[in-house]
Amino acid sequence: MTGSPSHNLRIAADVVLGERVKLVDFVNLYGCEIGDDTKIGTFVEIQRGAKIGARCKISSHTFICEGVRIEDEVFVGHGVMFVNDRYPRAANPDGSLKTDEDWNCEATLVAAGASIGSGCTILAGLTIGRGAMIGAGSVVTRDVPPRTVVAGNPARFIREIPANDFEFLHRPHAIA
Repeated sequence: MTGSPSHNLRIAADVVLGERVKLVDFVNLYGCEIGDDTKIGTFVEIQRGAKIGARCKISSHTFICEGVRIEDEVFVGHGVMFVNDRYPRAANPDGSLKTDEDWNCEATLVAAGASIGSGCTILAGLTIGRGAMIGAGSVVTRDVPPRTVVAGNPARFIREIPANDFEFLHRPHAIA
């Protein structure tokens, strides 16, 4: 792991870091896994149970919550927010404050080689397919097929990325 000399990193003892992971100041990591050669930008939080693959770039001000799995060689732009609960509430019907036992964490998968533009929100329980691209500022409300470009609020189909235009798909080591 490499980081800045100012040591403004919060890395819990239960974090699993791969080889040559690069961390920038003001990162908060707990209970997560980060793959080899991945770079994590400043002001990023990655929660317990999240998994980040190898050779990923997670840009500044991004929030990756429990239940998110990001495969190899994924780009996540600045200020991307992942959501893991479709029906968030602060209190139960009896008025008691909700606890970890009172909610259902919905898993999200970002498949290998995908790219998520800055300012996106990714709702709970979705799959972003291999090599897909999400336009900046999009709100992703449903699954995105592999090699598809989507954008908007809600994110809508823009075009398909031809397989022969995407070298990543031909590299055997890229499958996570």
